[in-house]
Amino acid sequence: MITSFSGLTLYYPSLKNDSRFRPRILIDVSRINMATSVLGFNISMPVMIAPSAMQKMAHPEGELATARAAAAAGTIMTLSSWSTSSVEEVNSVGPGIRFFQLYVYKDRNIVRQLVRRAEMAGFKAIALTVDTPRLGRREADIKNRFTLPPHLVLKNFEALDLGTMDKTNDSGLASYVAGQVDRSLSWKDVKWLQTITSLPILVKGVVTAEDTRLAVENGAAGIIVSNHGARQLDYAPATISCLEEVVREAQGRLPVFLDGGVRRGTDVFKALALGASGVFIGRPVLFSLAVDGEAGVRKVLQMMRDELELTMALSGCTSLKEITRNHVVTESDRIRRSRL
Repeated sequence: MITSFSGLTLYYPSLKNDSRFRPRILIDVSRINMATSVLGFNISMPVMIAPSAMQKMAHPEGELATARAAAAAGTIMTLSSWSTSSVEEVNSVGPGIRFFQLYVYKDRNIVRQLVRRAEMAGFKAIALTVDTPRLGRREADIKNRFTLPPHLVLKNFEALDLGTMDKTNDSGLASYVAGQVDRSLSWKDVKWLQTITSLPILVKGVVTAEDTRLAVENGAAGIIVSNHGARQLDYAPATISCLEEVVREAQGRLPVFLDGGVRRGTDVFKALALGASGVFIGRPVLFSLAVDGEAGVRKVLQMMRDELELTMALSGCTSLKEITRNHVVTESDRIRRSRL
């Protein structure tokens, strides 16, 4: 995807996937409807914003600019619990559909307080990150002894004396996570969360059929197929390659979403054709936020919308429900056919 803002051009590669389209022709595509519903909330398109931490490192308005842009685009923003704007501050920018990303900490009282604050601030769902019992070895952070600039804090933890990250022999972030996130996190904690909130819980970080089955059994409201931006475990599969396995096991019992590697409207179309109910984007939002703040995020969301609309038109689809598995051919399909 190539993005241009005020003379500055950013290039970042599209989702690496071997799918090819099977477009249909001679279909009236003069009107295309991309609207959809997520957990009962109506949004303008199946492209939502993934949780990304510390956004004020990219732009002074950080998560506040992102929240305004998402609302203007009629889509969902997911706020990272490690944000540099609090849930209350994000709520103050005005109406919008927002989810709250959560880790489970050793001190369950911290979890209770975060969830309660998210509820009071009008957030509509919890996106529980489950693929980070330990932080992956992020060698650049360690080498640079990464820490937040002194004028920034993790705002949701400010009142809990967890808002700063001190430099150590590792990265500040790694030390923070090692000291606070509960390594014993298990499916029983998903059940426990359901006892402290009525908000629907999306399980973020599922990549296998086995865990999909457990998510269904433990009452998850939805699944986000995610590999944490490919920053946790080397050799973990690309999320698009896991999607069909998860969708098949889910059997329509709960919605399946995808994040990771979505860079163009064509990527969105592929994910929908392979069974996703929608996608979340992270890096494109951060890049555009860094370049042009709220206007940049608005522009990248509009670009994704325009590209998806064009892909649908050229594939003969006038609504999201018309995007089916028959619209794509994967490498697995080609191998299977070659053996017939």
